[in-house]
Amino acid sequence: MRVISWVLRAFIFFALFAFALNNQHEASVRWFFGYRWAAPMVFIVLAAFGLGCGFGVLAMVPSWWRHRRVAKRIPSTTVELDTPAAPNGSAFVPEHPPRDGL
Repeated sequence: MRVISWVLRAFIFFALFAFALNNQHEASVRWFFGYRWAAPMVFIVLAAFGLGCGFGVLAMVPSWWRHRRVAKRIPSTTVELDTPAAPNGSAFVPEHPPRDGL
């Protein structure tokens, strides 16, 4: 499975690298009031991707803070099992509890 994952990652990297090499021509972004930014297209796409990622992270920050605040309010407790300990000291927990009447 690891090999398949690395092959997929390598394919994505080389596909994006080929995209960058094929889009080196000059492109321009026209802003308001006649402003214009001229740069290679790959830089414009990279800037748009970076701004999108940054905006996504900033949009998630309030939710992260809320979840963190709620998690701090919940007391952390340890659960003790009523099952007997195995010879090596660990608790034995059956995978499927026995059914009554069978």
